Amino acid sequence: MNKEEFIENCSKLGINFTTKDLNNLETYKDLLIEWNKKFNLTTITEDKDIYLKHFYDSLCLIKASNLNNKKICDFGTGAGFPGMVLAIIFENSNFTLIESNNKKITFLEEVKNKLKLKNVEIINTRVEDYGKNNRELFDIVTCRAVSNLNIILELSSALLKINGKFIPMKSNVLEELKTSEKNLDKLSYKLDNQIDYELPIENSKRTLLVLKKYKSTDLKYPRNYNIIKKESMK
Repeated sequence: MNKEEFIENCSKLGINFTTKDLNNLETYKDLLIEWNKKFNLTTITEDKDIYLKHFYDSLCLIKASNLNNKKICDFGTGAGFPGMVLAIIFENSNFTLIESNNKKITFLEEVKNKLKLKNVEIINTRVEDYGKNNRELFDIVTCRAVSNLNIILELSSALLKINGKFIPMKSNVLEELKTSEKNLDKLSYKLDNQIDYELPIENSKRTLLVLKKYKSTDLKYPRNYNIIKKESMK
């Protein structure tokens, strides 16, 4: 996907860029390529792939929810996908990006400072540790390609306000969804919507789950990651 195709396809999502938006995305792309020569931030390093698989894919979150004037958390954000891309475009929303890898945090801080983004907070910790002390803060929580659904359900639950939405971005979720019914109930989630779509050009399949939190999460969640992971494998 070249830049012109990116702009055209995003307009179909209802996103119309300003010159500032496009310049910021271009700077972000260049920083990603430059830093990736020193650190392993991403395996996607061609311009056309960055526009499609990082930028466009991140912006597809708009298919699942209005993103204006929201408090949004992206955990396991890596090099900033989807959170940093969304923060560039949705300036009237506040974004918290959680990442445990120190090198990726340094990169994210560089992007934030270079683009002078005032609506982004970058947190260097594990999401389950953050969630224990920062409960029910966010309207929307998301993550992209982080882990199995049963694991990320627990990692996300404490962060969300009541009636908030957890919207994980997945490529193949049907089998995971079948085995997650008990955890949905245990963590006070209900499946509100499932949005299946394909990325343009390459036609790879994607799914957005919209999981609504209907009451406060039990204070014993989230547990230690190793406990969550071990239980999810049963």
